[in-house]
Amino acid sequence: MRQNPPRPNTVRILTWNVHAGVGPDGVYDLPRIAALVCRHEPDIVALQEIDSRGRNSDAFAYMAKTLGSHAAEARTIVTPDGDYGHVLISRWPLTEIAIHDLSVRRREPRRAIETVVQTPHGPLHLASVHLGLSLRERRQQAAMLAAIAGTGRLTTVMLGDFNDWFVYGTVRRALATVLPGRTRLRSFPAAWPLFMLDRIYCRPRHALLDCWTDPLARRISDHLPVIADIRMDEAEPGPLPLSLAEARAQAEIEKDV
Repeated sequence: MRQNPPRPNTVRILTWNVHAGVGPDGVYDLPRIAALVCRHEPDIVALQEIDSRGRNSDAFAYMAKTLGSHAAEARTIVTPDGDYGHVLISRWPLTEIAIHDLSVRRREPRRAIETVVQTPHGPLHLASVHLGLSLRERRQQAAMLAAIAGTGRLTTVMLGDFNDWFVYGTVRRALATVLPGRTRLRSFPAAWPLFMLDRIYCRPRHALLDCWTDPLARRISDHLPVIADIRMDEAEPGPLPLSLAEARAQAEIEKDV
């Protein structure tokens, strides 16, 4: 495990599938999840498999209140006794939030959370995901993720549980051009990590300064978290960057010229 102090002009990001809050010991315990996350002092946290079904409290609200000041949720399964999905939490404001439907017919609903994080070092374009289990699902979802990542000038990060079992899997191939930087850490199963299911992708490639995981998480979930330091290049003087909608509209204009 690496646990370095934050560096200047960097953003620390953590992604973790928390297995519905239930550890290998069968205990539902949100505070121990939050405690492990806080050990790494992340600025932005993406948590998958948040589950309030059958519980007396809202796990989404608990994690948002405990880990940051701003949050965006993707509640993919909504029931009378609670909800299931994933959440993105930040210490800085989130703007231009969009929840993209990645669902494939007859499979579990899937969503991607896209936003711009207003960091002190400049805006960060970010998307968090939890992809499907079947190859057919991920093939469709990977194409949608590449479109979400786009080709804009903002530093861009995509993170989450991609369920991409192979080193050069469907998602990896789809994102190779638009998000060339990526972590290469084995995160599943937590007790004996063999697969890189949980990843952080970024653009530009050099934005990924360092990455690590935390083996203590094997006592809490069936996945290990992936943590990374992302360098934010100094913003150049000039006009404010385009919004996501403006940038995409501009790209369409330039494509037709």
